Amino acid sequence: MTSLWSRIYTRKLQSLCKRAEPTCLRHICSIHEDERSDIKERGPFASKLKTRGVVSIQGDDTFRFLQGLVTNDMRRFEQEPPPPQVATPTLNQPVAFVEPLYTALLNPQGRFLFDAFIYRLPAKDHRLNQFGSAPNSNGTPLLLCDIDADTADEFLEHLKKHRLRSKVGIEDMSKELCVWQRYGGSLMQESQNCGNAEVKSSGWGAASDPAAQASVEGDNEGYLWFKDPRNRALGYRGIFPSERIPPLVEADKEVDEIYYLLMRLELGVAEGCNEIQKEKAIPLEYNLEWLNAISFEKGCYVGQELIARTHNRGVVRKRIMPFKFVNDSGGGSVPGAGAEILDIRNGKKVGDVTTVVGSRGLGMIRLEAAHMDMSQLAVKDVTGFHVKLFKPTWWPANWSPDGYNG
Repeated sequence: MTSLWSRIYTRKLQSLCKRAEPTCLRHICSIHEDERSDIKERGPFASKLKTRGVVSIQGDDTFRFLQGLVTNDMRRFEQEPPPPQVATPTLNQPVAFVEPLYTALLNPQGRFLFDAFIYRLPAKDHRLNQFGSAPNSNGTPLLLCDIDADTADEFLEHLKKHRLRSKVGIEDMSKELCVWQRYGGSLMQESQNCGNAEVKSSGWGAASDPAAQASVEGDNEGYLWFKDPRNRALGYRGIFPSERIPPLVEADKEVDEIYYLLMRLELGVAEGCNEIQKEKAIPLEYNLEWLNAISFEKGCYVGQELIARTHNRGVVRKRIMPFKFVNDSGGGSVPGAGAEILDIRNGKKVGDVTTVVGSRGLGMIRLEAAHMDMSQLAVKDVTGFHVKLFKPTWWPANWSPDGYNG
């Protein structure tokens, strides 16, 4: 039975769809067998992610405090500053910076609680001052966490519960700062070592101008666009002041957040507590290790035991996968989140629908079903629809039907 939480989330998605009606979106949500949407052809787009909030964490014990709570390794934020990454620093671009990381927080049983993108703002002594001359003095580390807005209060409470005597200040900055994503178009085609395609021709006469290229990627307060730490096909992500539009966001390319959700559905990437079930989800089943959210080399953290045991066994029998409902009859309502996916040959359940927008969605699917023909998969108690599963291109080849991932 569909949970109350799933029904609420479905209504939120329907509301988003009503606000975003361009031809591209109607095409993406239509019920046909095309495997690809045209986000890749029509982008790049930019969306303000209203479903995400921002929390700041600052203090002398910041890194040690978070190291014992998150699944990723905070030590790279703590290391000596990297060598200069920008030959010519500007007011908008520090001479050195650290890429953000994606991570999760778990309960003691190893079940998912929250996901977060953690950014370390460039140190003040790595940036020119407001007059463009000398750097400012350095201060205590300041981290910004991009989190699910619906569970921001619970996230803050969780951190404060574990803070004890740590010298850490925690503050909700969701009114002052917001999260943006740039994606689609050429941003989905970039290689791992490729820079931002939109700034390659920035500068005088569209020639190579490193200072100009650096300037257009950030603002004079140190807020920057970064490659999404999960997967390069997801584009660029950043935190920016709420009262202004970030650099590189063109007026005709700013679109509703539903586009970003649809891109993630196509790529098979779940995000936030609405899509990754809180206190029930096992992170490895949501592919978080291949989205660079888990370090298997770091020390102990809350919930590590289940993650380490599952990883060492090398067997995960079900994973989150993208799919598309195919309408055989030309009518009827699309099934919603919580629906069960069956193998019609024997009536055996092979998965659950977790997220749906139009005809696209994500489901927790047994890997053995990923190799079945579309005509063999249907939705329980719903006639006229088949389920077509897609294996994302970024999945490792060793994720076999028997669940062995060795």
